[in-house]
Amino acid sequence: MWALAIGIRLWLRVDQGGRHPTRAGAIIATITAVAPEAARLGPVRQTYAGTETFPPVARAYTEVSQVVRETGLLARAQWFYALVGGALVLALGGAITGFILLGDTWYQLLIAAALGVIFTQVSFLAHEAAHRQILASGPANDRLGRILASGIVGISLSWWNNKHNRHHANPNRVGKDPDIEVDTIRFLEEDAAKASRLGALITRKQGWLFFPLLTLEGLNLHFLGLKHLLSRGEVKGRWIELSLIALRFALYLTPLFLFLPVGMAFAFLGVQLAVFGVYMGASFAPNHKGMPIIAADAKLDFFSKQVRTSRNIRGGWWATALMGGLNYQVEHHLFPSMARPHLAKTREIVMEQCRTRGVPYTETSLIQSYGIVIAYLNRVGLSARDPFDCPMVNKFRTA
Repeated sequence: MWALAIGIRLWLRVDQGGRHPTRAGAIIATITAVAPEAARLGPVRQTYAGTETFPPVARAYTEVSQVVRETGLLARAQWFYALVGGALVLALGGAITGFILLGDTWYQLLIAAALGVIFTQVSFLAHEAAHRQILASGPANDRLGRILASGIVGISLSWWNNKHNRHHANPNRVGKDPDIEVDTIRFLEEDAAKASRLGALITRKQGWLFFPLLTLEGLNLHFLGLKHLLSRGEVKGRWIELSLIALRFALYLTPLFLFLPVGMAFAFLGVQLAVFGVYMGASFAPNHKGMPIIAADAKLDFFSKQVRTSRNIRGGWWATALMGGLNYQVEHHLFPSMARPHLAKTREIVMEQCRTRGVPYTETSLIQSYGIVIAYLNRVGLSARDPFDCPMVNKFRTA
């Protein structure tokens, strides 16, 4: 195959505008052996949505925000968050009581799973505090967010804010949204094409591996937070968060390893982290994965940028309770400081504006969104090189 490919040249006659119909000798293609490194990636022809794809919608956000403000939907809902906080305190107290009563038994893994759910729900509240949704002042929300994120869940709020604020400013924008940067999962074809031999084995099947990999996401969130807090440079609230995280782990791990056998204690910790990681990932993944990717230099208005890159999840109150309000992702991106109870009514206003302006409004069921995410990740993963492919075959397959 290689011998036949080397040096073969294809000669064809070409008609240059009809003036020289018999002129020959134009080489239009030459097939030669390609160095493995050059052929490894193949031509990746990914295109991104830009200004031509999404023409700016003038005054769309100004109009919708005026209606939302006049309707009173930007008001705080402290009574709601007091009820949610009270329910989580009771749930956490119940889990601690169950841990004490059960003693040395493998039924403790049920308590571990319950803690994974509780910590995720607390993370939703920390996320809302970081967006200034709960209390009246910014500093008060920051203090509450640190207590919830670092003191109870054990992750860094300053790391989360740094990453999440950049995402909100440019969702799905190449080079600016940290949520689509290279990680174990690759969200862009060009990144998938650069995967190493070992990485390519995961990337090519990353859609199917997505949920199994989420079992490690809880551990990853703790690690990334500590890495941020221990990094050089200025970190807001560094020592406060480190102190809260250290205190949290001392209060959590000491009774765990004191009252349970070592193997059971590690199993407890593993189940809690796995449930936490899967629940967090399954709540955030449907929001943008599989929605349009925006070119780095695209000039888009705020309304189009936020609506077209976000996906809502149908389900009403149960979806809101399950996902901490993330099911109304379009409205959350348009009004990040809006309290969770007001998102449903705002959805009706935004949908009407989208119908009037001809802007697509995406909303699916939770199960459908997972199918979309898996299919999208698998499609991106196809750009990763198969280490068992012939370099020449791979080159012309992707041409």
